[in-house]
Amino acid sequence: MGRCGGAGWGSPERVAVAGPREGCRPGMSIPPAASLRAGSSCRDRADSVAKGLARPGLPLLLGVGLRKSPATPGSLSTLPPGQLSLSKCCGKTTGKSVLCFGFPLSIFFIVINEFCERFSYYGMKAVLTLYFTRFLHWDDNFATAIYHTFVALCYLTPILGAIIADSWLGKFKTILYLSIVYAIGQTVLSVGSINDLTDHNQDGSPDAIAVNVALSMVGLILIAFGTGGIKPCVSAFGGDQFEDDQEKQRSTFFSLFYLSINAGSLLSTLITPTIRASECGIHSKQECYPLAFGVPAILMAVALVVFVIGSRMYKKAKPQGNVMLEVSKCVGFAIKNRFRHRSKEFPKREHWLDWASDKYDKRLIAQIKMVLRVLFLYIPLPMFWAVFDQQGSRWTLQATAMNGDFGFKIQPDQMQIVNPILIVIMVPVADSLIYPLIKKCKLNFTPLKKMTVGMFLGSMAFVAAALVQVQIDNHNPVFPAAGQTQIKLINLGAVPATVQFQPQLQSVEVEPNKETGYLTFETSKLLSLNVISANENKTRHLELQEEQRYTLAFKWVPTDINFTWDNVTSKPEDGKSLVRFINNFSFPVNVTMGDMDFGVLEPFSVSNYSIIPHAGWSYTIKATMPQDTCTVDSMQFGYGAAYTISLDDCVEKNLFITHFEDIAPNTVHMAWQIPQYFLLTCAEVLFSVTGLEFSYSQAPSNMKSVLQAGWLLTVAVGNIIVLIVAGVSAIQQQWAEYVLFAALLLVVCVIFAIMASFYTYIDPNEIEAQFSKEEKEEDKKDQDTNEKEAEAHSQL
Repeated sequence: MGRCGGAGWGSPERVAVAGPREGCRPGMSIPPAASLRAGSSCRDRADSVAKGLARPGLPLLLGVGLRKSPATPGSLSTLPPGQLSLSKCCGKTTGKSVLCFGFPLSIFFIVINEFCERFSYYGMKAVLTLYFTRFLHWDDNFATAIYHTFVALCYLTPILGAIIADSWLGKFKTILYLSIVYAIGQTVLSVGSINDLTDHNQDGSPDAIAVNVALSMVGLILIAFGTGGIKPCVSAFGGDQFEDDQEKQRSTFFSLFYLSINAGSLLSTLITPTIRASECGIHSKQECYPLAFGVPAILMAVALVVFVIGSRMYKKAKPQGNVMLEVSKCVGFAIKNRFRHRSKEFPKREHWLDWASDKYDKRLIAQIKMVLRVLFLYIPLPMFWAVFDQQGSRWTLQATAMNGDFGFKIQPDQMQIVNPILIVIMVPVADSLIYPLIKKCKLNFTPLKKMTVGMFLGSMAFVAAALVQVQIDNHNPVFPAAGQTQIKLINLGAVPATVQFQPQLQSVEVEPNKETGYLTFETSKLLSLNVISANENKTRHLELQEEQRYTLAFKWVPTDINFTWDNVTSKPEDGKSLVRFINNFSFPVNVTMGDMDFGVLEPFSVSNYSIIPHAGWSYTIKATMPQDTCTVDSMQFGYGAAYTISLDDCVEKNLFITHFEDIAPNTVHMAWQIPQYFLLTCAEVLFSVTGLEFSYSQAPSNMKSVLQAGWLLTVAVGNIIVLIVAGVSAIQQQWAEYVLFAALLLVVCVIFAIMASFYTYIDPNEIEAQFSKEEKEEDKKDQDTNEKEAEAHSQL
């Protein structure tokens, strides 16, 4: 039986594939297994266990140890007959485990555990970036850096988890202990997101935000160690439950396993952003992050409980050692030995790894050489993951500035679901239509060429993102720069007015019940303004601050011109909209809109801005006056806008109002993100799926886990690249940063294409067969020599 690769690449017995980022953990043994249906394991989001890799013809990367092992104490095979009553409802027993519908009953606990764990992880991860920016109030760059630090840690810890499982605790205990750490982390994160935790003055803001930050960071670190540590173990542990004659059931198990992954990630990406967008709180109602993180925490607790319930049914293989450690020792010895013999008196060797031949056999050294040839090609790959993983950070932040009205409200963090949906569609299309068509055209579309095209498409995805960002920026308001002030005029009167900005800067005509756009002035030069309306003339001296916006609403009355001032500082955050009211009556008015109470407004006074609960909705506005109450329906408010509504008149209980748009709503629709998601998904299919197909075809069967570790490392390094760029970049425009990443990936694409052109494809099976043949010949030669020596000795 092979090591973590089972049947060789050329074997007629093909096996299921874990995915581009996860699967075969270091040192796992696996048997042959039937391949999964195309598209049946199309998505395991961040760790990408199943990213479209369930394709016929790919080797099993899962590391499913199906070595026969004696029943462990406490397993079902050692229980008295009375304790096997489950077989009455589930079916017969094999003598080692209870069968349910032909499957070991234990695997159903593992599948349910995986669904709950994936729901927990992706549900938490979906809302994480917005949690950083909206709750912790971090700027976009810092939030992006911390997000990618977390993701990088999630892809560094699987190597540690695999070593622990293979060399120390075994898979069962590793999953159990790290799941407890995982559940604690989710709980700590949920508690850290409670707004009222330190809000002692009940003003809606934490009094000690450092406490929330500290709890959140501790929670994320625990989650990273938990999810990363169990990542390489769960699928392998599920495979351990089958006998050697259950290949068909094992294949179906992996289909169910990855179906649970897909279901968990898809549902959580839909559900948790919806929960996050709801409002909750004790003293003040805000976005409900405690529940958005709390639901994943509950699911993780359920996953742990389900896993423990099935503990007495599991087959638990003992740790067998880890090939990663053996490879590391061999490489380390070669380097150390080469350094010791660096003087010219020692003859050179063909390859630096040959210096390890003093201690390690030639077969192992040759196998490591094959692996290093592939790992060398991994060097440029982190740049692809640097681009790919920004779906959950930069692209989510981009969506917050867009219109999510699809006839129903789509939250910015829900747009991430486009990728897995497209993956499920595109993997079968590529396998059954595109690749056969290319082959029919007799084009030599080798795996490395596919990866190169994938990197190019990833670059184009960020060009598309940059174009969308340019459109967003063009529709965004231009706020005053340093040394500037902006003023908007609203004429609430029934007659036209002329406003002159002094000293002799500009003159503006304003029609009745109309507004101007924001006018930009140099703050130091604008000293006063003069309003002329009908026969009245009034001058107002100005004391303005730099980088501020002001609204001047005025009205002519028979005796004077009344002014009301207020300022708008910036575009509303979080994609929400704001509204305020101006009382244009000559008496006090109590104003409500829906469930919002703006209180009593004195004549010509302005209320504070209030958040509109649901953008895209219309609300009933009610004005209660000394002698009457009037109502009217508002307009449908847009997303990310700010409005001023003047209360003008009341006739027969009908309220007459005027809407003024202080800040325009988000006009670029979220649907414009779909092309960039489509390009990135195409890139993923070509790059990620093909990448591991190529890698595992070029490595010996017992070295698959080393490549898996290298692949995970490229994901981690890619995320580190993003956090470095986000942390040190001086680029102010987001579209320019997108172009930067597109250009970097394009350069890397060219470098990779050049590297690939010098690569010579090999067949590891032939090389290993040659070693086996040589070893047999040497053994035979040794045996003949021994026989001759024995014969000579007997003659003496």
